[in-house]
Amino acid sequence: MAALSPRLAESCKYAIVSLGEVMLRLDPGERRIRTARSFDAWEGGGEYNVARGLRKCFGLPAAVVTAFADNEVGRLVEDFILQGGVDTSYISWLPYDGVGREARVGLNFTERGFGVRGAVGVSDRGHTAASKLKKGDIDWTRIFGQDGARWFHTGGIFAALSETTPGVIEEAMEAAHHYGTLVSYDLNFRPSLWKSIGGTKKAQEVNRRLARLVDVMIGNEEDFTAALGFKVEGVDENLTGLNIASFKQMIERVVGKYPNFKAVATTLREVHSASCNDWGAVLWSNGAFYEATRRERLEILDRVGGGDSFASGLIYGLLSSGDPQAAVEYGAAHGALAMTTPGDTSMATLAEVERLVKGGGARVQR
Repeated sequence: MAALSPRLAESCKYAIVSLGEVMLRLDPGERRIRTARSFDAWEGGGEYNVARGLRKCFGLPAAVVTAFADNEVGRLVEDFILQGGVDTSYISWLPYDGVGREARVGLNFTERGFGVRGAVGVSDRGHTAASKLKKGDIDWTRIFGQDGARWFHTGGIFAALSETTPGVIEEAMEAAHHYGTLVSYDLNFRPSLWKSIGGTKKAQEVNRRLARLVDVMIGNEEDFTAALGFKVEGVDENLTGLNIASFKQMIERVVGKYPNFKAVATTLREVHSASCNDWGAVLWSNGAFYEATRRERLEILDRVGGGDSFASGLIYGLLSSGDPQAAVEYGAAHGALAMTTPGDTSMATLAEVERLVKGGGARVQR
């Protein structure tokens, strides 16, 4: 099994380039979507969040490949991205027809949940500009060959947006491999996205095709079951009774099916309530398993984006030191911190992540 061998930093403009849709997130705060009279606005998207975490928390140069309708809403989301320090050079701007029939910006209404009331997400993302992207639209030779990127990240959310987006991902992965860029993919199974285009069967068809081009596969237990079809033995369809030994056995089957995987990473979450979760993570790399410090009854403010922040911390660890144990610890700590603040994206600092990795608590910092 080949080890991860990132391109040299001095040969690349970017540490990471992410491909995916970036939506305008509208957050009612402590209120419900159905009764809210005001919303906080954020940007967010599963693939983009990873690049932003690498740039904002870990200080690595990052870029996003996406598309927007060229109107005031699209420019608003662009402004959010710029505030996060992510390079916008690869954004495609599609003409706006005045209504949004041809291209529009996706909206994501998200309420955080509390106690016995779970978080709720309502997406409004039909006919979005990003879903219109197709093979041949993006100059991947420029991105990976001329500018250079050490890491490329995308995932199952973008793959589910349309019939054409899996082709964009496949083309990007092939170009990345040609230039020696490492490829990660977060399965990020969302039943609502696949529901009208073939459901779980279609998700597995698409994800299995793309998996053959992945170096680092990321997901939680539901993702591997629903998106790739690997059932955890001894666990019911609701994934109750999950234990680490059963999950490790499943990962070993996954790696046996896809020998191209150089690493497989997953978060492990047990939900006691919307605001209290057990949180952990496991990384398989080069034939061995590495477990992050398990945090029991972690208090949650906003769980959305925790998995993406795990991915960015993991990638940072793999790029900065190559130490699998350090990488999974960075990922789990960054994900835990991201869930203590509102919005999809992390507000943590590298110093906070490192303090948590070393066992630091929540005492006041003066």
